Amino acid sequence: MSDTTRDDARHAHPGSTAPESPLDAYSRVVAQAADLVGPAVVRVETRAGGRRGGFGSGVVIAGDGLILTNSHVVSGARRVRVALTDGTDTEAQVLGDDLDTDLALLRAALPGGGRAAALGDSKSLRRGHLVVAIGNPLGFESTVTAGVVSALGRSLRGRNGRLIEDVIQTDAALNPGNSGGPLVSASGEVVGINTAMIGGAQVLCFAVSSNTARFVIGAFLTHGRVRRAHLGITAQTMPLPRRLAVAAGAGPRAVRIGEVEPGGPAALGGLRVGDIIVALDGHAVDGADDLIRLLDAGRVDRPVALAILRDGRVDRRAVTPRERKP
Repeated sequence: MSDTTRDDARHAHPGSTAPESPLDAYSRVVAQAADLVGPAVVRVETRAGGRRGGFGSGVVIAGDGLILTNSHVVSGARRVRVALTDGTDTEAQVLGDDLDTDLALLRAALPGGGRAAALGDSKSLRRGHLVVAIGNPLGFESTVTAGVVSALGRSLRGRNGRLIEDVIQTDAALNPGNSGGPLVSASGEVVGINTAMIGGAQVLCFAVSSNTARFVIGAFLTHGRVRRAHLGITAQTMPLPRRLAVAAGAGPRAVRIGEVEPGGPAALGGLRVGDIIVALDGHAVDGADDLIRLLDAGRVDRPVALAILRDGRVDRRAVTPRERKP
């Protein structure tokens, strides 16, 4: 028997040193990720008038009972029920609920020694990376689906009409009940929180990135909310005539002020209805979503420089945004 034949025979038996087939390697990675994070996935259930309400998923991210889920899963409740993988359930307090990122943070008294999942760095993801979604779709608990990262840095319109930034697009199948469950990398770290699927599309699904979640968790634990700034206006995105865009050094779109809140930051800064905002602190404002994104916590109670168009001329105003209340 030749050396090659002996090698082939040896590799055909269990315990051999034959290289894994791509399918075997794929299966092993998915199974390992599911085994590592699956025990940390919970079912989150709201109750209305003492009766069973909506449900979704969540993931334990700390041994002291911190659970991350979606804002739309808790639906404004202050307390929810959490069912664990061992079949027991307990009550959880909602520590923070942020519609703008569709994230919520819970705390529950969990049994000692339970599994907690690690938050990974979503910036390390690349298109084509393998990801695993774990949750309770349609009430089927601890369901695992797998796919790849289809795109990164997407923006997704939230249920309150605002854009959620830095969203991960994946083809890992999601269904109602998956919301709030983890999107897991091949290394077994949570890189996203599953938030939405597009009805009628073929596995076009989205997850809020773990880096966004990390920021929101810190804000919840420090302030009980995510702080954001506002100008005290209503704003509409409008196309900008080319001659005005060239004169202002702006893009093809800007923001027109529709209303000014009396006594608000914009009113105190001398802004008027009809003014067109084209830049904030040197950053182009290409629409209402750009303005919302730029008005982050770092600009609360700090003067910002606004470039506006008024009567066809460029004007500059200093305005001090205030914290936007939930």
